[in-house]
Amino acid sequence: MRNSLIISFCLLALFFASCQGRGAAPAFVFTGDFVTIAHRGASGHAPEHTMSAYDLAVSSGADYIEIDLQMTKDGELIALHDLEVDRTTNGSGRASLMTLKEIKALDAGSWFNKQNPQSAEPSYEDLEIPTLEEIFQRYGTTVNYYIETKSTGMENKLINLLREYSIIGSDSKVILQSFYSKSLKKIHRLAPGIPLIQLYRYKEQAKMTTRELRSLEKYAAGIGANFDMVDEEYIKKAHSHGLAVHLFTVNTDKAIQRAVEMGADGVFTDYPEKVKRKNLLSKGGLKFKQPE
Repeated sequence: MRNSLIISFCLLALFFASCQGRGAAPAFVFTGDFVTIAHRGASGHAPEHTMSAYDLAVSSGADYIEIDLQMTKDGELIALHDLEVDRTTNGSGRASLMTLKEIKALDAGSWFNKQNPQSAEPSYEDLEIPTLEEIFQRYGTTVNYYIETKSTGMENKLINLLREYSIIGSDSKVILQSFYSKSLKKIHRLAPGIPLIQLYRYKEQAKMTTRELRSLEKYAAGIGANFDMVDEEYIKKAHSHGLAVHLFTVNTDKAIQRAVEMGADGVFTDYPEKVKRKNLLSKGGLKFKQPE
C-alpha cells in the first residue's frame, strides 16, 4: 500500500511538471534594461544580413543581432529577409527554389555600395549570404541572437543548430520571433525554455484584447510591433499580462526617445550605436530570464 501511494504521488508530480512545461511561456524579470536589437545587423552601415553588418553590430555594443531565416531548396537555413534574392543580391528568384551552392554564388554586397555611396566600402563587394551555421561558427556563445522564422517548416533545423552549438542554456541569450504563431507554438513544444516574440504589423492604431493577450501568454514572452502604430496604452496593457514589447524599426534619435517614453522594452534599429550612445533606460523595462 505504501509503495503504491509513493508511485501515485510521483506520477502526479510528473504530470503537473509536464503540464507546467508545456503551458507556460518562459519567465522574465522586471529591470531597467532597454534592449538594443541590431536590425539585420548594423544594416544602416553595411549590407544587411552579411558578416560585415553583424560584425559592426557586435562592435557597436548591440544587445542582440537580429537574423531573418529563409530555407534553401536543399534544406539549409540562410540569413535573408525577403522570399526572393532580387533586392539584396545580383540574382533573382525565390531562395526556397535555389540550392545553397546557387545562393553562395550571389553577390550580396555591391547593391549596398550603389545605394549608399556615403557608406560604401570595397570590402562589401561580393559578400556572401551567410548560413545560420556560419554565423554560429563565427560568434558562438559570445553574442546574443534574435532570430526570426520567416516561414513554417524550419523549426526542427533551427532548434537542432541551437543545441549543436550549445547556445541554448549557455551564457549567450537567444530570442526567437515570428509573424507565424504556428511556428512559435511548435518551437515552444520543442524547446519551451526559449523566450518567443509574436510579431504584428499593424496598418492602423495597435490594439490588443484581453482575450488575445491571455492567449499569447501561453507561448510567448513578448510582442514585436511597428513603432508608428503603438502607444503607451498598448504597451501598458501588454505589460499587465507580463509581456515585453519591442518596436521596429526605430532609427532616429527622436523616435528612439519616444519609444523610451512610451515604456517600450527595446527597439530594432539599423543604427544600434545611436541607442547605445544615449545609454537609455526604459521605465520598468523587461529582461528575459534565461532558462537553467
